[in-house]
Amino acid sequence: MFGGLQGWHLVIIIVLALLLFGAPKLPGLARSVGQSLRIFKSEVRQMKDDDKNPSAADETVEGKIVDPDRRENNA
Repeated sequence: MFGGLQGWHLVIIIVLALLLFGAPKLPGLARSVGQSLRIFKSEVRQMKDDDKNPSAADETVEGKIVDPDRRENNA
């Protein structure tokens, strides 16, 4: 996908980012992108761990039907 990306392409991208966002906002933008990537990676890792441990997903949950009229009278 980015096989043809060369050094001067990166320079153009950086100059465009400076023009669009301004120099003072770039560190904050980079920080928020980094945090988003960390969150994304941790969620992906958690999903992989959940797939490896199927016993937690096999647990059954017992449910009860509650009559709404009876619930209001007890409150």
